Amino acid sequence: MFSRTWTGTSTNAYWDEIKRLKYALDTADAVLVGAGAGLSTSAGFTYMGKRFQDHFSDFIRKYGFQDMYSAGFYPYDTLEERWAYWSRYIDINRYQNAPKDTYQDLLALLRGKDYFVLTTNVDHCFQKAGFEKKRLFYTQGDYGLWQCSKPCHNKTYDNEITVKKMVAQQKDMRVPTELVPYCPVCGAPMTMNLRADHTFVEDSGWHKAAKQYEDFVDRHQGAHMVYLELGVGNNTPVIIKYPFWHMTYQNPKAIYACVNLREAYCPKEIEKQSICIQEDIGDVLKALCAS
Repeated sequence: MFSRTWTGTSTNAYWDEIKRLKYALDTADAVLVGAGAGLSTSAGFTYMGKRFQDHFSDFIRKYGFQDMYSAGFYPYDTLEERWAYWSRYIDINRYQNAPKDTYQDLLALLRGKDYFVLTTNVDHCFQKAGFEKKRLFYTQGDYGLWQCSKPCHNKTYDNEITVKKMVAQQKDMRVPTELVPYCPVCGAPMTMNLRADHTFVEDSGWHKAAKQYEDFVDRHQGAHMVYLELGVGNNTPVIIKYPFWHMTYQNPKAIYACVNLREAYCPKEIEKQSICIQEDIGDVLKALCAS
């Protein structure tokens, strides 16, 4: 539907776009936020470099891993070693707060507004920052949940207590065997509730959030909407980016706003309804809060 000619903001003044976006948010009937990995990266949840080295130096020495994410998919020889890696990974990315207050700034910007958040992030930063659960739809899972690896049933399990034990009790890059999680129904090993293939479990909580998202979209059709896309890349554009473009195209009252450090652009067809800011998301949110 959309042309391949995209436009960014290289010719637009940064502060002019900040003012446009602030006015759009202030006057909008509602705001639909679409958040990708770039938002958490801006908040300090980096997956390589010093943060990776500080927490996984032993795994880096043994395997030569270059980044935290890809190391999670390594075929470890034992479940004890696999969960030694993943428990640390879950602990720092799910149960610890982001180093920067980027999410808190976003919440301050949305406070008092009718908003909803659609996100592919799985680090739970929105709820840790104080966002209401009923306004959130985590489409791709949650680092805080386990599921059966088969899966034999559509239920997920909170992992915080066991993960904390794994982190505290692991030695020589292995967790105690008695902490390795197995499915309580069929006995298969548990795995992360992350959308990687057809085995991803969409539990009752997932479906409830999906319905809340659908209701929000239906309720605001034709309204003065701001579709605020933050840090969404091109790995899964069909979840946030393409629907936001489509909804903006169908609604002449809507504004599509894209904030991304490297990939802020829009289709030609909605250029007049779009605000694209190619800067650090955290800096943009602080500027919006201050304006």
